[in-house]
Formats: sequence, structure tokens, C-alpha cells
Amino acid sequence: MTCELSITLMPEEENNQAIINSKIRSVLAQKNIDCRDQKISPVFIKKSIDARHSQIKIIMRFKVYIGEEPVDEENVALTWKKANGSKKVIIIGSGPAGLYAAFRLFESGIKPIIIERGNPASRRAKDINQLTVEGELNENSNFCFGAGGAGTFSDGKLYTRSNKRGDIYKIYRIFVEFGANPNILTDAHPHIGTDKLPGIIDRMGQKIQELGGEIHFNTLCTNLITERSNGQLRTTGVVVKNLETGEESRITGDAVILATGHSAGNIYKMLAKIEPASLEAKTFAVGVRVEHPRTLIDNIQFHGQEMPHAAEYRLTTQVEERGVYSFCMCPGGYVVPCATSRDQIVVNGMSSSGRNSQWSNAAIVVERRPEDIPSQFVQQAQADGCPALAGLYWRTWLEKLTQENGNGQYAPAQRLTDFLNHKDSKNLPVTSYKPGVVASRLDKWLPQDISTRLQTAFKDFNRSMKGFVCDDALLIASETRTSTPVRILRNKETLECNVIKGLYPCGEGSGYSGGIGSSAMDGERVAKAISEELCK
Repeated sequence: MTCELSITLMPEEENNQAIINSKIRSVLAQKNIDCRDQKISPVFIKKSIDARHSQIKIIMRFKVYIGEEPVDEENVALTWKKANGSKKVIIIGSGPAGLYAAFRLFESGIKPIIIERGNPASRRAKDINQLTVEGELNENSNFCFGAGGAGTFSDGKLYTRSNKRGDIYKIYRIFVEFGANPNILTDAHPHIGTDKLPGIIDRMGQKIQELGGEIHFNTLCTNLITERSNGQLRTTGVVVKNLETGEESRITGDAVILATGHSAGNIYKMLAKIEPASLEAKTFAVGVRVEHPRTLIDNIQFHGQEMPHAAEYRLTTQVEERGVYSFCMCPGGYVVPCATSRDQIVVNGMSSSGRNSQWSNAAIVVERRPEDIPSQFVQQAQADGCPALAGLYWRTWLEKLTQENGNGQYAPAQRLTDFLNHKDSKNLPVTSYKPGVVASRLDKWLPQDISTRLQTAFKDFNRSMKGFVCDDALLIASETRTSTPVRILRNKETLECNVIKGLYPCGEGSGYSGGIGSSAMDGERVAKAISEELCK
């Protein structure tokens, strides 16, 4: 028989197998499982750290085989079939949802054709270097667009609480297959790192092509090919534009997967023209990045004790009936520019695999519901024939306003203490953000309902993490891409778009996931549904 269980250890006991075995037997006894005369074989599953109190504890989870040999699930072979081309599925976007959809299609021998507006990861790295060093933005290949999606160059965090959506272990296994550290299979908060992930993504792309798939980089989806039969709209393919040559072409397939990520505003506008009823407004969140010296956060979280890695935190509160919370916390990380248009400033965070920079940062964002959108943007969306776009219009306005208070890609910033005290920052601490920051009164120009909620939340957070509010803490604006303000509607059972047959919204940009892990699982789910339909 098998049993999953967790044990609690002191840090010095973590590698003491005798103590581990003793504690495992003790937990089994508490569960009334008699194993006195049987061999037990514990297989390590996951480790987490409890740093809530002055004494740090290690929580280790095991799958215990009692009286039988353990199964080495890590070495079970991953198998894909080479596509024969008789069935083809077009995938718009090569982020985790798109890539994992492609690999799931190969399990049924179906050919994926991936359309990606940006560059392969290796070339995309040069575009990002040009942005961070020179402030020159390539609007189609940047931190948000290109092979691997937004997560490739902004951290590679894999942790998700959406485990019911699919097999997260399989998602991790595939990453390991292409070069990720196997520790992601057992870490409580697995993380690949932006220094490792681009190479992994390139190898995944090479495998997709070896198996008979296609990837078209620098290619923008500009429209769906549609037909109407018996009153039902159906898509049979896409119109695309080669961004290097300007040439337009049509690609047809048996289904189309939309896996375009949270920043592809053109896709929402395209759907609004084809069928406005395919979209609905949804809740999202906006705010700022807060950056601290890493040692400060480590000292708060580890209570002054030395630990071999940078500390994480997760903060949440309610202010005036809206959630305010930390998002995408990057221990030992960097703040990076994530705009997709030259007239915007958008910030995000990332860490390398070592998480060893001198800073730690996180987004602190305020929940934004459809009813919170100012009337001018609601009216604009209604005039354009699609009320669901109001939040997108407002988000774009805020990103442009941020640039008006910055300088090019130099982001507006303010010391946290000055933000709370409504004061100018006479100088700013050294920051990880490149191209750089300029002093700005965020408390004056951020929308008041956002600014006041942030101010209240920071005071709350300082009570739970004493020292969080300090002169060395820097706020950098604006964080607006935590999720999309628009959802593309789909059937809960078939996962097909409610009003456009043959179209399968997928991943973060369609409003059904958040982050690499959950997006990859959603890609698999959609591809499985398509495979079952095409292979009947």
C-alpha cells in the first residue's frame, strides 16, 4: 500500500535519514497504519519552509510505499507521435499554453501550426537587451511577446494553486525533459529562472518541428477566416502577416487555439469586430512594484537567521471592499520594463535561477472590477460596439499616463515612505530597474481609488512584516499586466468558444489561467478536447 504524509523537521535534521524515517513511522502510527514488520520506502515529493515564527521549520512531504517497491515516476518515458498532417490545429501564441497544447496534440498524432508574432527565445534575448540597455522597444518581440510567452524573460515561476485543472507534475516533467533542474519536481515553489528558461523554450520549439509541427515566428494573426452555416459562425483558419516582409497569407486548419497571453490587445479588438458576444469584462488588478534590499526582506522573514536562499513573502488585505495583494514576488530579483507599445510604461519582476541579486521585489496591486471602470471608457467601448473592452481601454490609458510621468522607458518612482506621507522624493535609492527611474509623485497622479487603497494596504502589511515600510523601499509604476481585463467565452465542457465554432480560447490571455503552470495545464486541456473531437 502507499500513503502520502508530511513531517516537520528542524533545519539541521533535513538530511538526517534516521530522524526522517523515525518521524515517518510516527505519523504512520498516528494514522493507525501498522508497518512494524514491513519495509517502508519513502519517496520525497516536496519541501517547503515555515518561517512564520522565530524558529524556522522544514516541511517535507513523502509518498511512502509500505511492503512494496517504490515506482520511479520521474523516469516514466514521455512519448509523442510524429504528426502525419492529416489533421492540423493552428495555435496562436507560443507561450506555455500554446507549447503544451502542441505537445498534447502530438500524443494523438495531430499537427500543430504555431503562429508567433515575436522572435525565437535566443533572438528575443537581443531585443530585450536593447530595451533594457538602450530603452529601444521592439513592439512585437519583448518581455511579453516572443517564444515562451511573458514568463520566459520575467522569472519562470511555476507555482500554481490550480492543480485541479490538470496534471501539474506532467507539466514539470516536460520542462525537465528539455533541461530544467529536476528540483522543480519537488520544490514547494518551483522556479526555473530567466537565465535558464530561454534555452529550454528553444529546445521545446526544436522538438515540435522535429515531430512534424510548424512554428512561424515574426508572424502576426490579423484575422480569423470564418464562415456561417445554419446561423452558426465557424472559423476554418487565420489570416497572418509576416512582420519582416509585410506579406499576408491564409492558413487553414481543423481548429484554432487562441493562446495569445495577457498583452495581445489586438486579438480582443479583432474578436470584437467579428463577434462582440465572444467577449466579457472580468476583474483584474493594477498597482506598482515595490523593491527592497534583499537583506531587509531576508531579515524580516527569517528573523535574522542565515538561510541559503532569498526569502519570499505573500501579502493580502481588504481595503474598501477590494482586495489588495502581492503578486509575482521575486526574491533576489530585478524589476523589468514590460511595455508592448512605445507610448507606454509597464513594469514587472523577474529572478535568475540563483535568485541572488541584492534586491527583492513584488507587485502590490488593487483589485479592479468592471463596475470600477470610469464612465468615459465604458462609453468608448459601447460606441465601438463591444462593452467588454472598457477595462482594456482604461488599462491602456493608465499605461500611457505612466509614461507621461516618466521619461521614455525611465519609469516614475517614489520612496514608499514619501508615498505614504504625500511628499516628493528628493532622491531615490539604487534600483535594479533598467533603463532607470525618475522621481515622481505617484500619490498625485495614480487614480485616487488605487492610490488610497495602496496607502492603507502598505500600513497593514507593515504590521504583519514589521520594517516593510522604510526609506529604502522604492515604488515603481505601473504594474498593469497581472491578468487580462477581458475573458473570451468558452463552453465549460467542450472548451470551444461559445459563439465561434472551431475556436478554442486558452490560457492567460483568454482569461482562464494565471502564470506558467496553470496556462500550460489549460493548453493541455484544450488540446485534449480537440484531439477527442477530431479523432472520433
